[in-house]
Amino acid sequence: ISQVLAIPAKRTKSTLVSFLTAPEAAALIAAPDTRTWLGRRDRLLLHLGIQTGLRVSELTSLRVGDIQLGPHSQLECLGKGRKQRVIPLQKNTVKLLTDWLGELPSAPDGALFPTSTRARLTRAAVGKLVTRHADAAAERCPSLAGKNITPHTLRHTCAMSLLHAGIDTASIAL
Repeated sequence: ISQVLAIPAKRTKSTLVSFLTAPEAAALIAAPDTRTWLGRRDRLLLHLGIQTGLRVSELTSLRVGDIQLGPHSQLECLGKGRKQRVIPLQKNTVKLLTDWLGELPSAPDGALFPTSTRARLTRAAVGKLVTRHADAAAERCPSLAGKNITPHTLRHTCAMSLLHAGIDTASIAL
């Protein structure tokens, strides 16, 4: 006689993927005060995170030498599983990067997003700056007020913008 075990399935909540609309993303990117060095760094970090969809660890590990500017501007990064990725850059991103690289020492192994002491930003520091700028942006864009915006939200925002542009999900996943 076979017995059927009546083990209930684990109950989990399925969470919706949080992402920013185009106006919300623009408000977030515009939030840092670009009159300061840290504000210019933060604006580029937010912009690059939304445009490229890089993970926080990939953003913080970027070096000056990972950026190639020219007719086909791109950045190279070592992703999860030590996977090498090359990401093309949009013209507005190239402009921000060109300006930012002019403010950094030209050492190719220097951090692209350093702290004021030239150390590499931590994941926690990126989380705090995203939260701080999201709070500031919510004053100009009220729809941000109810959202929990994390560094991973920037990655989801990139994926959703690609999806809305007609890119297939398999390509986005890569």
